[in-house]
Formats: sequence, C-alpha cells, structure tokens
Amino acid sequence: MTKHAIDIQTADGIAKAGLFLPDAASPAIIRPGVILYMDAFGLRAALDQMAARLSREGYTVLVPDLFYRFGAYGPFDAGTAFKEEASGRQLRAMIDGTSQAMTAADTAHFLDALADAGAGGPAGVVGYCMGGSRALSAAAAYPDRIGAAASFHGGNLASDKPDSPHLRAASIKARVHVGAAGVDGSFTPEQAALLVQAFRAAGVDFVLENYVGMAHGWCVPDHSVYNEAGAERHWRRLLAFLGETLK
Repeated sequence: MTKHAIDIQTADGIAKAGLFLPDAASPAIIRPGVILYMDAFGLRAALDQMAARLSREGYTVLVPDLFYRFGAYGPFDAGTAFKEEASGRQLRAMIDGTSQAMTAADTAHFLDALADAGAGGPAGVVGYCMGGSRALSAAAAYPDRIGAAASFHGGNLASDKPDSPHLRAASIKARVHVGAAGVDGSFTPEQAALLVQAFRAAGVDFVLENYVGMAHGWCVPDHSVYNEAGAERHWRRLLAFLGETLK
C-alpha cells in the first residue's frame, strides 16, 4: 500500500487528500475506487489507518479534506476536541459551514481523482459520523458513478432538514449499507424508521444494521468510544459489502 498526498481542484478551492494505492502484488483484478468521507475531526492518522486497511484489500482509496474551505486547522484530538471551548467552537463552525450540497459538488472532483489514479468501474463511498450522510448524498448525486454506499454511525440521515439524505432516496441506484450505533442522539429510532420507509418506497437495495451497545464513533480507532470488537464487526460487514458490490 502506498499513500500519496494530493491536491484536488474544486470550484471553491483546493482540497487536500490522501490517496492510497494498493500494492502491485495485490491479488485483486479489478481495483475499484473508494471515497472515505471523514468524521467531524478532520484528516488525521486514524483515518489514514482505516484507508490503508481498505487499500490492502485491493481498493484505491481517497480520503479528502471536507473542511478545506476553512484553511489550516487541527489536528484535533477526537477524545477531547468537543469538550474544549475553542476547538469545539471551531469544529461546530466548520461542520455547520460545510453543507451537503458543498460536499456533493466536491464529490465530482473526488471521483475524477480516483479515475485519474486508475480506479476502475463504479466507485464506493463510505462515511463515518458526518461523513455517513455525505456518503448517502453522494450516491444520490452520482447514481451512475457510485455503486456502493456505506454509512457507519452516520448522523442526521433522516432529519427534518431540507437536505436530509432520505429525501433523495429515489435518486439512489447504489447498494446501501447503514450501520447504526445502538444509542445515538444524531440518528434516533424515529430517524431510522423514516430512512427505512424512504428506502423501501424508492426501491433502494439496502441493509440497516443496529450495533447494540455501540456508541456514536465506535468504528474510529482514536475516538473516545472506540470499541475493538464492534469495529472488527464493522470491517467484516464493510469488506463483504464492497467486495460483493464492486468486485
């Protein structure tokens, strides 16, 4: 696995990204592209670790900075950043200032970067925390370019906001896997019911799995609620899902 730091030109500036290329010796014949949408704490070593693991399975993985419009920031400690006044205020401003529409527009350039790197076939998208909703929105925005979309502990997947991903279910052609934290204030049972209703009405090929006992953030290794057993379960589901859909 090889990591390259790249710059991606978008309509609003330059987004930095990590590009992870599978080893030439990888047994994969098809090397699909996967966008890994970050959680709220931005680019850092923990996400590199996750992208590298995906890449070792034969995927070309892109981890873009969704907060690039705000210039330099962080790195943030995922365990304490929201507890500290200054970093918490900065993070909330960046989250609120990075809309679904912005990330959807950026995703066209992210997909082009994967194609330029040699990724073949429909792409996959996977997101964590705020990235989970971005993954579903991307699948709706680019139905002919994205074949698999996964969200883990994604927040606000079926909210009352006009850009909520569930409202665009009819545009999704990709297969979808949603892994929900057992107790998560940002994705309540009521939201889960709305998401299921929207997906079933739209004929989306989806699975929603409830990770009982897991807290929001359990998949990401530097998060304060990281759970190794739960994270490994998520890896088994994700790799099977991507393999069945993209390879």
